[in-house]
Amino acid sequence: MVGGAKTMSVTRRSVVAGGLALPFAARAAGSPRVVVIGGGFGGASAARALGRYAPGVDVTLVEANATFTACPFSNHVIAGLRDIAAQRFGYKSVGTKVVHAEATGVDATARRVTLNNGTVLAYDRLILSPGIDIAWDKLPGYDEAASERMPHAWKAGAQTLLLRKQLAAMKDGGTVVMSVPANPYRCPPGPYERASLIAWYLKTHKPRSKLLVLDAKDAFSKQKLFQAGWAKLYPGILKWVSASDGGTVTRVDPATLTFATDFGSHKADVANVIPPQKAGRIAAVAGVADKTGWCPIDPVTFESRLVPGVHVIGDAAIAGAMPKSAFAANAQAKVCALAIARLLEGGTPDDPRLINTCYSLLAPHYGISVAGIYRPAKGLLTDIPDAGGTSPLDAPDSFRAQEAANADAWFRTITHEAFG
Repeated sequence: MVGGAKTMSVTRRSVVAGGLALPFAARAAGSPRVVVIGGGFGGASAARALGRYAPGVDVTLVEANATFTACPFSNHVIAGLRDIAAQRFGYKSVGTKVVHAEATGVDATARRVTLNNGTVLAYDRLILSPGIDIAWDKLPGYDEAASERMPHAWKAGAQTLLLRKQLAAMKDGGTVVMSVPANPYRCPPGPYERASLIAWYLKTHKPRSKLLVLDAKDAFSKQKLFQAGWAKLYPGILKWVSASDGGTVTRVDPATLTFATDFGSHKADVANVIPPQKAGRIAAVAGVADKTGWCPIDPVTFESRLVPGVHVIGDAAIAGAMPKSAFAANAQAKVCALAIARLLEGGTPDDPRLINTCYSLLAPHYGISVAGIYRPAKGLLTDIPDAGGTSPLDAPDSFRAQEAANADAWFRTITHEAFG
């Protein structure tokens, strides 16, 4: 993202989301108040960015949990390649006030947020970065109780460890079945990285076992790269079934670990259900989620199209062509923070350019990537033609190894940007 900022002397500076950001001198008089709800990659990055762009603004980050567990690289935990402790981050270095409580109410007219401890926070601008919730009513047979038998592991933490434990306990020769939902959902290539790393685990530790991936789509992110890698690394182990070939799961039975499709049923020894999703609960409470369950926003400021003064970033936002990813949330946080700083001083935000890069690992030293650049057009974020791309399809092993190293460096960088 490249955008501009107007300082108090009405000079302009450019900012790149996803790269280094230049500071913004905010209006000091009046101490405007910004409340940020949600302390993931979007919310924590927004709070830190506001501290840089608008140091005169009173910023409060509201997050229920004292520790954040990151989803990127959690597939490595499932495959036994990484400890869950490496996924955990605190908020001591965020640089703003942090309140560990749950936001239970938003009064957009009075511009107040109510917390579950009785605290009421007034705001001039509110940023919501609530991530996702599971849409428990969208897949027959799958509810919160079922997730203890058929974990989704799409929110990192206990579910991640449960799926890892189930894989470790499965006898060699068993069958792992994954289901993948239709778009949209958090991290479009995430299920296919997970399939790859589960296949690596099976190949390495349980070589007589199989993995079946049932998909509600016929096409997916980085498909040619994934399928070329699967053919090379996991022949006879990993089978992907598209929607056209009967991959859409219509019902699950947690008692028997069975997946039903219109073409038949599949019984698993280990079952991973990646279910339909929606914006995190506070989005509906605040009135910023539409009938899709996601949040329509202005692509320049990320202000809600439904509720003035409330901005939505990250997975919860309907961001057009820009995918739901940690990198996207971080980039959107910077754009939103800069826009709010401009709005609070009475200015008009510039049209941004936003960057997203997504790495996926198919094995410990085999990485692939996709990148895109986006701009506002016709009320949505749209791809800038020929500005992005994917890893070369015919790259040598050394290139794949370098991409895996780049992924590790990216994770260190983005977690530092969000959590310090």
